[in-house]
Amino acid sequence: MDPSTITDRISIYLDEIEHVVQSISRAEVRLVVDRLFEGWEQGRTTYIIGNGGSASTASHMMNDLNKMTSMEGARRFRAIALTDNMPYITAIGNDIEYSDVFIEQLRNLLLPSDILIAISGSGNSENIIRAARYAREIGARVIGLCGRTGSRLCAIADNVVTVSSQSICQQEDGHLILNHAIALALRERIAATL
Repeated sequence: MDPSTITDRISIYLDEIEHVVQSISRAEVRLVVDRLFEGWEQGRTTYIIGNGGSASTASHMMNDLNKMTSMEGARRFRAIALTDNMPYITAIGNDIEYSDVFIEQLRNLLLPSDILIAISGSGNSENIIRAARYAREIGARVIGLCGRTGSRLCAIADNVVTVSSQSICQQEDGHLILNHAIALALRERIAATL
């Protein structure tokens, strides 16, 4: 096969993801940082959820929010990824149903005024929607990192950042980039209080 006849998938993908990242609303991301900073000031806990690749991003985000914002003399940020307790997730999925794997954990942990970050490309996964609705019902804030506008998660969340792409791969890439941008901005905000 002649390599010159093969589509340059690498260049196409990287060009597309560059366009997707450029389209992310900086104002919406700043509002998310504001909400997380307020939660930190008030000693609230942030819970993070997602499925598949978004579950991986939830774990990564928990790591970065906790570690990157930790500095001498500052209160610690409190983030928990509900994707990381596999025994509890599988028990709920097996004994109740998979759509309840996050809401059941939140019923044990979430307090009014805590924060839930829900990461979902489709914005319509039932387990994400149930958790987000429950969070809103008890008075917690919901931040949605979505991949499409007009989803159920976009309608429920208090703050939404959309990574607009038809490609789930690019949506997931964008959410991971948002994770780093948010954690770095939050670190800067917390450092300014010292």
